[in-house]
Amino acid sequence: MKVSVTVTRCVLAAWLAGISVAGPTPCYSADGGLRGPSDPVMSQVRSLRNGKSLPVPSGSVRMADAVEQALRHNPGLGAAEAQERSSEAGRKSARGAFGPRLGMSYTAIKQERDTSPASTRPPELGTYNWGVEISQPVFQGFRLLAAYQKAALQADSDRAALRREELAMTEQVQTYFLNFLRSEENVRSERDALARLRDQLRITTAFYEVGLRPRLDVLQAEVDVSQAENLLIQAENARDTHLAMLNTLLGLPATASVRYVGKLEPVPFRRSLEECLESAYRQRPDLYMAARAVEIAGKSQREVQSEYYPQVEAYYNISQTGNTPDLQRAGDRSSRGTTWEVGARATWNVFQWGTTHYADKQAGWLVTKMRYEEENLRLNVGYDVKSKLLAVHEAEKRIGVAHKGVEQATEAYNVALARYQEHVGTNFDVLDASANLTTAQAALTGAKADYLTALAQIYVAMGEFHPDLMQNHARK
Repeated sequence: MKVSVTVTRCVLAAWLAGISVAGPTPCYSADGGLRGPSDPVMSQVRSLRNGKSLPVPSGSVRMADAVEQALRHNPGLGAAEAQERSSEAGRKSARGAFGPRLGMSYTAIKQERDTSPASTRPPELGTYNWGVEISQPVFQGFRLLAAYQKAALQADSDRAALRREELAMTEQVQTYFLNFLRSEENVRSERDALARLRDQLRITTAFYEVGLRPRLDVLQAEVDVSQAENLLIQAENARDTHLAMLNTLLGLPATASVRYVGKLEPVPFRRSLEECLESAYRQRPDLYMAARAVEIAGKSQREVQSEYYPQVEAYYNISQTGNTPDLQRAGDRSSRGTTWEVGARATWNVFQWGTTHYADKQAGWLVTKMRYEEENLRLNVGYDVKSKLLAVHEAEKRIGVAHKGVEQATEAYNVALARYQEHVGTNFDVLDASANLTTAQAALTGAKADYLTALAQIYVAMGEFHPDLMQNHARK
């Protein structure tokens, strides 16, 4: 018994060491606080609504509010959280395998045997047995330790998967929020264009009625008004579509009337490529998951290798027998007894025709596969970060060009309109200048929205959580 206790203590010490190995590696989050890369953004438990609709927000909903609403109530994130909590329960279940097991059994047997003398025959009322056994694993070839470590690594990986889904949801909400703001700006631009064209139609009609302009100018102005009305309808439909999708991401009915507010105001982003890559390699959940996948494959190989070793466990049992259900004596040929037993069991599969050897080889190649996939992911992360950073710089340059384009298009429209009213220019000059102004305004709106969208993507590519893109995040 002393040997068994000593070995058990060694196994428990190795178990505690394995717990520390499986723990998450901490890093600094975007706000400067110490955070493990696997920590989810939202820590509270999400709950099923069972078909019940969420209350529609009554006030103005800004981008940060929309992101928080989605993280709290989107069903897709609830599924990822359920998986994470399931893995955590699996870790605790694997931990319980280190402790002793308590088992009980109760049997009832009735036999009829014609023997002589009668005292050797089975009891007339049958034989009843009740037993209790306590067993403690002593050495399982490191199988229990590997199983626990694998379960702990899987729990860490699923926790990181939840954070990855939260970051992806943040990017998706921000993208549709920006698309909604873009569509609202486009609606305003199309309405302004329609108002300009209607004014031009009114002026052209007045000139035609006094004989200063031909009928062709009126017809052309009417055609342009019809086209502007058509473009306005399309812009309003795009806005309503983005609104419905945004509501869906927030866990609200698609028909809910929510007042999303915000402005397309770009903020500077001054991090270098090296800084972005350093943040991504340190904080991205998928890289953390890939590293855990390599470790999980290694623990699976360790489980296979446990078949090379003997399996040892200590036990203590007690059993009682009798010829009545309450384990007492009654009737002829009655009997009653109690047995105690303490010992150890060892089993060892010495030869299995290479089963364990080749299973070990198979698990080893899976470890190699996971390492290659981790390396490939790291390369793809570098490309992803660089491409997102280039998109930020491109959109930033386009904003400056688009500002100049709007200024020039506005001036050109004013000149064309003044020339037309002075009977120097033509109606086509005014309509063309109006169309160019609308196009320039749409280009500026698109450049601003594309810049903020690229900003949302670069933050997610670095594994950082920024619910409000309009804030100037000072940390480099």
